Amino acid sequence: MREVITELLAAHQSGGAAMATVVQTWRSAPRPAGASMLVTPDGEAVGSVSGGCVEGALFEVCNEVIADGTPRFEHYGVSNDDAFAVGLTCGGILEVFVEPVNQDTWPELPEIAARIDQGDPVCIATIIKGPHFVGRHLVIQPDSSSGSLGTDRLDETVRDDALGMLAAGLTGTIEYGPEGERLGEGLTVFVASFAPPARMFVFGAIDFSAALVRVAKLLGYVVTVCDARPFFATAKRFPEADQVVVDWPHRWLEQQEVDERTVIAVLTHDPKFDVPALKVALGTKAGYIGAMGSRRTHEDRITRLREAGVSDSELARIHSPIGLDIGARTPEETAISICAEIVQHRWGGGGQPLARTSGPIHPGAPR
Repeated sequence: MREVITELLAAHQSGGAAMATVVQTWRSAPRPAGASMLVTPDGEAVGSVSGGCVEGALFEVCNEVIADGTPRFEHYGVSNDDAFAVGLTCGGILEVFVEPVNQDTWPELPEIAARIDQGDPVCIATIIKGPHFVGRHLVIQPDSSSGSLGTDRLDETVRDDALGMLAAGLTGTIEYGPEGERLGEGLTVFVASFAPPARMFVFGAIDFSAALVRVAKLLGYVVTVCDARPFFATAKRFPEADQVVVDWPHRWLEQQEVDERTVIAVLTHDPKFDVPALKVALGTKAGYIGAMGSRRTHEDRITRLREAGVSDSELARIHSPIGLDIGARTPEETAISICAEIVQHRWGGGGQPLARTSGPIHPGAPR
C-alpha cells in the first residue's frame, strides 16, 4: 500500500476507489505480500501486484468492487497453454484481496497515511476471509489502536500478534478460529506492517564507506556514518548519508536504539576503533554485524575481543571478512558484496548462481 498511498488518500477524499493487495504468495511470485494496485472510478490504475501478469483481470474485479462495494478474494496460479489465459507465466501463485476504499470503509485512512508519512510504526490488520466481518480493519500502533475487527476478543488477540509482526517489519497472514481462537481456522487476517526504514551504522569514514552508503540507500536503509576523526567524517565526503557523526563509534553506539533490523558495518580495520565498537555491537539486538579486514586482521581482532571478555557465541555473530565472495576489488564492488551478504543473511540462500541451483528461487518457498 505504501507505493500508492498518495493516490489512495486522494481517492478516499474524493469519493473512493478499489484496492487490490497481494496477501500471500507461493513459489516465484513476482511481487511480495503487501504490493498493491489502486483503481479509481474514472478508470485510472496505479501500482502493480504482479508486474503485468494479472493486472488486466484485477482491473475488472476492482471495477466490480467499486460498483457493488463487496470485497473479493482472488487466487491466481500458473497460466495454461492459452496465451490469453489469466495466470503467472513465472510459475508463481498469489492470492489477492480486493476491497472498496472510501470514507465509510476506511475512516482511519488519513491517520494511517499520516503515520506512514512521518515514519511512525503502524500496521493494519484486515479480515480477508471468514464467516463475518470481511473487510474490517484494525489499525495498530505500539501504544494505541483504532477501528475494530468485530469483537473485543478478536481485536485483543490480533493486536498482540500484529505488534510482534510490526516489531520485526513483517507482513503476512494469520489464521484464527471464527471468534479469534489461536491455532484455530476459518478466519484469515492479513497484517500489513509499515515500520520505519531499517538503519545501517557504518563505522569508519573511508572510501569503502562512501560506496557502501550509496548501495545501502538503494536498499532503503537510513544510513549513519560515524568516525572519531573530524577531518574524515564530513557531510561533504558523504553527501548521501542521512547523518555523519564525529564521535568514537563505541561511545556513539552505546546511545542508540538498536533493533533486529539494524545493520552495523565496522570498516575501520583499526583495533583502537573496531574492537570497542564490536564489543558494544555484540551486546545489541543488531540483525547483522560485519567487520572489514583480512583474515589475519580478524584473527587478531578475535583475540583482542576474547581478552575483552567477549564469548565465543557472541563472536560467532560477526561476519568477517565482510561480504560475499564475488571477486570484488573496488570500493563499489565491495559495497555490493557487503550488501549482498546482508540480503542473504536476512532472507537466506546459498550465495550461488541461480543457474546452478534447483527448486524455488525464493528461499523458504514450497516446491
